[in-house]
Amino acid sequence: MHRTTYNLFADYFQFYRQDELAEGIDGDSWDEIAFARLLATAPGTIGIGTVRNMTVPVVVEIHDHEPPEDADIWDHITECSIVVSSGKIVIAGCTDYFPDAARIEVAPGIYAARISYGALDSLSEDELEGDDHYRVQLWPGAVGEPRVVKQRTVS
Repeated sequence: MHRTTYNLFADYFQFYRQDELAEGIDGDSWDEIAFARLLATAPGTIGIGTVRNMTVPVVVEIHDHEPPEDADIWDHITECSIVVSSGKIVIAGCTDYFPDAARIEVAPGIYAARISYGALDSLSEDELEGDDHYRVQLWPGAVGEPRVVKQRTVS
C-alpha cells in the first residue's frame, strides 16, 4: 500500500482527485444529489465535498486490492470509480494551480474509490476550525456509479 497525507485548501468546500489528462468537474456536476452525498464525478475526476471551506487533512491510499471496510470509525463513506488513462492522479484543492499540484503515479486503468469522511461534527461555531479529516482509498476495480455506503447524520 502507498499512503500519503496532504493538507489541501478545500476552497468552495471541495477538493479533487483526477487523471492528469481529465478536464475536471464543472459546476453542473455539483447537483443536489452530489451535495447530499459529498461526492461529484465527471470522466476521470472525483470531486470530494468537505464541511469546511479551509485547509483540511487528506490521506490518499493506493491499494493492490479492495481494503477492508472500517465504517464504524467514519461519519460518512462514499464509493465511485475513476479511469486513469495517463498513469498520474492529481491531488488538488478546487482553486489550486494545477501544474503545481501533487501527483501520484499509478498503472493506467480503472480504479475503485472509497472516500471516508471523519469528525464532520467537530467544527467551531464559525465553521473555520475543526478536526474533520478525509481519506481516499483507490484500488484496481471496475466502473461503478457513485453511491453512499454510510450516510452521515446532520445534527
